[in-house]
Amino acid sequence: MNLKALFRKKDETPKCSAVIVAAGSSQRMGTDKVFMKLGPMPVLVRTVLAFQDNPLIEEIIIVTRKDKLEEVADLCDNCGLSKVSKVVIGGSTRMESALAGVSEVKKGAKLIAIHDGARPLVTQDVINRVVYDASVHMSSIPVIPSTDTLKAVDDDGNVTGTVDRSRTVRVQTPQVFAADLLKAALQSAIAGGATITDDCSAVERMGKEVHLTEGSEENIKITTPVDLAIAEAILQRRGE
Repeated sequence: MNLKALFRKKDETPKCSAVIVAAGSSQRMGTDKVFMKLGPMPVLVRTVLAFQDNPLIEEIIIVTRKDKLEEVADLCDNCGLSKVSKVVIGGSTRMESALAGVSEVKKGAKLIAIHDGARPLVTQDVINRVVYDASVHMSSIPVIPSTDTLKAVDDDGNVTGTVDRSRTVRVQTPQVFAADLLKAALQSAIAGGATITDDCSAVERMGKEVHLTEGSEENIKITTPVDLAIAEAILQRRGE
């Protein structure tokens, strides 16, 4: 029996829960980046609004640090983010924070999207593509081509070879997976003490295939002050 074919009935519109992970320390930015203003609103609010406005998204769970729990809850209330069903405390690692959010999605959810709180410029097209793709393949991540020359290096900082960039991509979020698959993958990664930086890696670790779909050059993650300046330029070009 083909489980992928059965996962979404023909012509059925997929529905998805979204987990926004915003529990990091923002060490490279020097201040909490998700609360910095991008245009007239904080980065986190702009991120959540992208999912709030998408009809495929049924609910949103935000994962944050304990000391920011009240501030995030107030932002949601003040900005009318009605799809946010819960704001929860994250863990000490990216995987623990992701699992904290995933564990709070509503019972019966088929698909879960995991998205970085610091990717505020994700478009409706990217969200739609990745959700629809995951509804067929049970997993999907947005990617863009690698454009830089990539080098492999050893522990002493010496080049050991050139990586074929035609066989590499840059991975973005939201990453969307079948709910049960994602939960099992995160639980396994944490139990095994795996050091991984995205949810796709947890699913790969279980030997599962992950499907790729088209991302966007504008779907940047704000990590440094330079990224914030680039994001502001993108907004200006969009006329926002």
